[in-house]
Amino acid sequence: MSAKLNKDYMMEVLNAIMEVDSPSGFTSAVVKKLCEYIEQIGFSYELTNKGNLIVDILGKSEKTVALAAHLDTLGLIVRSINSDGTLAFRKIGGVILNTVDGEYCNIHTRCGKVYTGTILSNSPSGHVYSDAHTKARDEENMHVRLDEKVKSKDDVKNLGIDAGDFICYEPKTRLSESGFIKSRFLDDKLCVAILVDIMRQLKESGTKPSHNVKVIFTCYEEVGHGMSYIPSGIKEVVGVDMGCVGLDLNGSEYDVSICAKDSSGPYDYELVTRIVNLAKANGINYAMDIYDRYGSDVSAALRAGHDIKGTVIGPGVAASHGMERTHMDAVESTYKLLMLYLTN
Repeated sequence: MSAKLNKDYMMEVLNAIMEVDSPSGFTSAVVKKLCEYIEQIGFSYELTNKGNLIVDILGKSEKTVALAAHLDTLGLIVRSINSDGTLAFRKIGGVILNTVDGEYCNIHTRCGKVYTGTILSNSPSGHVYSDAHTKARDEENMHVRLDEKVKSKDDVKNLGIDAGDFICYEPKTRLSESGFIKSRFLDDKLCVAILVDIMRQLKESGTKPSHNVKVIFTCYEEVGHGMSYIPSGIKEVVGVDMGCVGLDLNGSEYDVSICAKDSSGPYDYELVTRIVNLAKANGINYAMDIYDRYGSDVSAALRAGHDIKGTVIGPGVAASHGMERTHMDAVESTYKLLMLYLTN
């Protein structure tokens, strides 16, 4: 079929879900937001006990395949309250802490209140601390400064803040006139937005995929067990997640990346080859790579023992787990390849 990405709609969805804080373990609000879009499109869905969202699309055959993307992001969590009223924290997922020094954040309490703050080094001033420029940016040498009049641990606890509260920093999503999308958490909310636009296209055009499709949006990918459960009957899973850019890798911000192997091992040879051949035959700019420091929802499903073929494709994203960037060219190539996979 001839299908074209609706850039405006895709960016609308991306901006909407970017505005909702959703580190692993704190995703119910972003799942609710995504459900609103799926209801508008007109597909049925279910929520697993764990919180994953599964959309069913009826196809032409009895075979069932799945596409998977994750809604959860990196983040921080309160470890303890320091004596001066600042917050000590721990990472959720593989946050590069150097990149969040100085970032504004929200602190979500268990009682439903949200406070603002700033993530800082313990030596935050060049006029005061001799090691301001050299101090390690790690969990032991950073804190969150609250935008409240607090001077002690008790002051903070009286606000309702405690250990286990989530700390969420801003995504800063921008689309440049030259087509670059830069933001935190393109891994993997960008791919979520691409899949939503694919579902819109299938519904509005009345197109049936070649096989039954389950679109699975997961909530714990960044900590390794997002898709450890999948419904029975699924024969193959294409994870839709960011492609890596840098070093000796083939991928770029302008290509759809196809992962042949990551830290969990090689993906299915036949499925990878089929997708590569689709890209070649249709003139899609793609790159195939091996990601040594990468795992995916497909990895989690395979490790859990599911009898599936699997691989991962997605737009090439530079500076992953930091201030990420890709180009609309990569988004369009990802969209086209996914549509071809579904309809051929």
